[in-house]
Amino acid sequence: MAVPVAFFATFFAYPVAAIVSRGLKAGGHWQFGRIADVLGQSDIRHVLWFTTWQAFASTVLTLLIALPGAYVFARFEFRGKQVLRAAVTVPFVLPTVVVGTAFLALVGRGGLLDGLWGVRLDTTVWAILLAHVFFNYAVVVRTVGGLWSQLDPRQEEAARMLGASRWTAWRKVTLPALGPAVAAAALMVFLFTFTSFGVVQILGGPTFSTLEVEIYRQTAQIFDLSTAAVLTIVQFAAVGIILAVHAWSVRRRESTLRLVDAAHTARRPRGAGQWVLLAGVVATVAVLILLPLGVLIQRSFEGPDGFGLAYYKALTSSDSGVFLVPPIEAIGNSLTYALAATAIAVVIGGLAAAALTLPHSRLRSSGGTPMAGRLVRGFDALLMLPLGVSAVTVGFGFLITLDKPPLDLRGTWILVPMAQALVGVPFVVRTMLPVLRAVDGRLREAAAVLGASPLRAWREVDLPMVRRALLIAAGFAFAVSLGEFGATVFIARPDRPTLPVAVARLLGRAGDLNYGQAMALSTILMVVCAVSLLLLERIRTDRTTGEF
Repeated sequence: MAVPVAFFATFFAYPVAAIVSRGLKAGGHWQFGRIADVLGQSDIRHVLWFTTWQAFASTVLTLLIALPGAYVFARFEFRGKQVLRAAVTVPFVLPTVVVGTAFLALVGRGGLLDGLWGVRLDTTVWAILLAHVFFNYAVVVRTVGGLWSQLDPRQEEAARMLGASRWTAWRKVTLPALGPAVAAAALMVFLFTFTSFGVVQILGGPTFSTLEVEIYRQTAQIFDLSTAAVLTIVQFAAVGIILAVHAWSVRRRESTLRLVDAAHTARRPRGAGQWVLLAGVVATVAVLILLPLGVLIQRSFEGPDGFGLAYYKALTSSDSGVFLVPPIEAIGNSLTYALAATAIAVVIGGLAAAALTLPHSRLRSSGGTPMAGRLVRGFDALLMLPLGVSAVTVGFGFLITLDKPPLDLRGTWILVPMAQALVGVPFVVRTMLPVLRAVDGRLREAAAVLGASPLRAWREVDLPMVRRALLIAAGFAFAVSLGEFGATVFIARPDRPTLPVAVARLLGRAGDLNYGQAMALSTILMVVCAVSLLLLERIRTDRTTGEF
């Protein structure tokens, strides 16, 4: 556990604490009264209200749209299922700035949903909510669908044989068992939308801002570190509460899994109703997910002289003045950074998962203490904090803390993979932890009795069982690292931009050529992410899905 703790202390806690202390200290004294002053401002209260309201609305909308998909992926077996599962996961790892632009074209003023069914809502809010559903559809499908596939359908069938209607049987038998998974998925969606950055920055304009966007504005544009520090503390407190509730719901879900049959339950749809449900889910995925992605592809080929490769060819030139190097070099930079970040995330996340597994096995065999259990759960929750704490704060914290010996890293390329690895580690832990906990500890003890060293016992006992989960964890860490934007935008060097940073800079400049190049780079990134996830689906099994 020492290595993961040291990593998070150095590259997460230290930069965040440095930003907060700089913002709240004046003349060497803490200015806690500044918190009340900032929170008393009407514009800040508006930001807090909108952040909470849109997160709640996005969560409810995501659950309503994604729960039918979770059922279809859990219970139905059909041709193209792996491809469809990969398609719904691609948005989760796409750069938010790209998706924000696509949804602005779809649901902005005069867009696809403007005035639909005669309803005239603020199309900016429509765009934000639907973009959040686009991103988080996979969270619900994988979290809820993973548990749903492990519920024994005969329990619901028995209730129906006793006279219960289909709705009553589902409400009284299946829904209570799914409750912890639904709660966990809802909390994760709320967390991701509460801390939304790129989507709201692109779509919200000057009217709508989340806490994360306001932190970025106060830090990078107004240079008011005091206000940014207060907002960081508020977001940190909110995220801590969300993660505490999420940890409780996960423990409930684990206890539920021990009570049900985890056999394979997927089968081909039977009857017109099930085929209609499958068709509805496919149509939803096509409209909600494939349509925005299709818009990106289409616009990348719509050159000034008609349909062609003009924007792709322009990526090889640096004449636009946006970068010191041709934009196409961002592809190699991103791949290099992502591979390094993946290696770091797998090592740190693997060690953290292993550290969390050992106390869990002792507690399960009644050899541990309640205090040990609380420490394990606390450490587990801390590993999730990088997903919710302001990436803007982390990135800016890197600049002001890692610039002197013995950690003078500001001029080195390794700084970007370190920031990306912070986001990848939680995915590695969430993927590895359930599989490691499923390994019978008596096998390790038997290997030790036979004279095997701890390293050999891990190589001979654990590794064969967790190899697939390890590959899946690495794949998710790689895909997430490719799309990381919030922290990277501060620390990526001008001569080594990543794909998301390059896209954001191109979108921030006027001109059809810059916009077209941004769409071309986005399409390339989307293809890389899609290929990575398709490969993951080929090695995925129901026992190695992890918690996402």
